[in-house]
Formats: sequence, structure tokens, C-alpha cells
Amino acid sequence: MKIYTKTGDKGKTSLVSGRRVSKAEALIEAYGTVDELNAYIGDLLSICDNVDVVKDLTYIQHILFNIGSLLAKDGVELPDYPMLKDQDITYLEERIDKMNESLEKMTAFILPVGAQSISKAHICRTVCRRAERRVIAVADEGMTMIIQYLNRLSDHLFVLARYFHHIQQVPEVKWDGTHRDK
Repeated sequence: MKIYTKTGDKGKTSLVSGRRVSKAEALIEAYGTVDELNAYIGDLLSICDNVDVVKDLTYIQHILFNIGSLLAKDGVELPDYPMLKDQDITYLEERIDKMNESLEKMTAFILPVGAQSISKAHICRTVCRRAERRVIAVADEGMTMIIQYLNRLSDHLFVLARYFHHIQQVPEVKWDGTHRDK
């Protein structure tokens, strides 16, 4: 199978429905941003040695691939197509709760800084928020669960960054609002 097809050389791509659209279309931007998030999570995985976190992030990568394919299907109903389920969101909530058990209560905003894994988790979180905004921009009634998943995933990635602070014993830097231009 050849990787290059030359069908996109004029700035168009095909959706699952077969419809050709501009690569600059908002829907393409939405699932492209989900793909970007998946790549950033892969980057985070490349430096992660915590077995539970690796398992979680790998599972999340599979779900993100499913989300990208759901966005690309263009309303076509296909049997045996990947689905997003309530349990996918529940899984994130359970993992958030589990990580939170070992964390101190948050009393201030924290800066996205620390060890490499911490900053990478925050980058993933911010890209996830952007993906959520892009999906909201093109959302129809069938995308509600995708938006919920991305919203919960950004929460998960934030707590993951805090969890990395905890397990690596890197102090969180609290934002104090005093550093202003002089």
C-alpha cells in the first residue's frame, strides 16, 4: 500500500462518506487537533515509566483514534464502527479520583512547570482544551459524548500533571498573582 495517493495535492481530503472537503474546513481542524493531541500523548508516553500511567495513556490513545474516526465519518452510519461509550468517560473519572487520593488539596492555581513529564502533561491538557473547542465549533447532536470525553480528558491530564509532581516529589509552583510588569 502506498502512503502517498496524490488525492490531497489540491488541498482537499475525503471523509468516510466519500465527500471531498477543503483541508482547511473546521471539521478537519477538529479531528486534526484530536490527532495532534494523540501525538503529544505519545510524546509524554515516551518518557513515562509508571506502568499504570502508561496503561491509562495507551488506552486514551485508542479512544482518541476512535474519536477522530467518529468525527471523520460525516454522518454515515456504519456497522461495527468505533463507538464512544459512557464507560470511557467513567474510566477517566475513576482514574482522576484514584490519582486525587494521593494529592494534597489544591489551594491555588499552579504554574505548568516542573519536570519534563509535568510540562508535557500540561501541553497535552492545553491541546486537549483546543481540541474540545474545535469539536464544539462543528458539533451536532451526535457529538455530545465526544465533547464530554474531551472535557473530562483535560481534567485527567491536569490531575496527571499534579500526580507527576507527587510521585516525582517535585514541588508545585503556585501562582500568586504578584509578578507583574514593572
